[in-house]
Amino acid sequence: MNLLSPKEIKNLLAEADIKPSKRYGQNFLINKGILKKIIDASEIKKDDIVLEVGPGPGALTKELSKKAKRVIAVEKDRNMVRILEKVLQEEKIENVDTVNEDILKLNLEKTQEKINLKSNYKLIANIPYNITSSLIRKFLEAKNKPEKIILMIQKEVAQRICEKKKMSLLSLSVQFYAKPKILFRVLKGSFFPAPKVDSAVIEIIPKKTIPIKSEIFFKFVRAGFSSPRKQLAGNLAETYDLSKDDFKKIFEKIKLDQKIRAEDLTLKSWIELIEMVK
Repeated sequence: MNLLSPKEIKNLLAEADIKPSKRYGQNFLINKGILKKIIDASEIKKDDIVLEVGPGPGALTKELSKKAKRVIAVEKDRNMVRILEKVLQEEKIENVDTVNEDILKLNLEKTQEKINLKSNYKLIANIPYNITSSLIRKFLEAKNKPEKIILMIQKEVAQRICEKKKMSLLSLSVQFYAKPKILFRVLKGSFFPAPKVDSAVIEIIPKKTIPIKSEIFFKFVRAGFSSPRKQLAGNLAETYDLSKDDFKKIFEKIKLDQKIRAEDLTLKSWIELIEMVK
């Protein structure tokens, strides 16, 4: 079964009497070269457990199953789960477990029957923009983090996550916990149906330790970004028991422009600033 063929995908969908769902961001990969790049980037070993989110009809799932010890395919759309299970049965693939759940609502610690993630695992996902931030945060804050995350997401979102100069809450949130990098671009014609924008595949490697407590960091950063167009000192003064001038004196000590805005600070500067305020 050629799961990269638009014709084959159409037939599978027609047999199930469904159409690709815009709500679930269902754009299925049909580019063999991109599929190989994702597999190569994942560096899967024979004893690896892979958690795949949004498997669709199973083109990537099938290739992952050839490399990994076990694949756990989590799919929110029940209709798509039925298609995937049919594909797995016809292809005689036995090391893939399907889980019909919303990944964002899934309790990774309590759901151990099919999702036993106590050992090291890799997370691989092709996800819509609207859950990118939530999914990354969920796994980077998990007790047992993936050793590697490979995501196919919108190109612009990938660029925001990996940005080093003009940083956002998204880029800081990811870079606080991990080291992200863009691996390669994926043109919109690589999917069926084709989305309106190009995508990119990114790699995220979780850090073994974080420099300060996450709740302290994110409270401070959210205060800094509360009014992005305003100067950082003014934003922070509205949340913390220090005046705008107090913050400017602290800025001077760590060699920050007194008129600096939140987006202009690097992750290192945020951590230095928080330590000074503490």
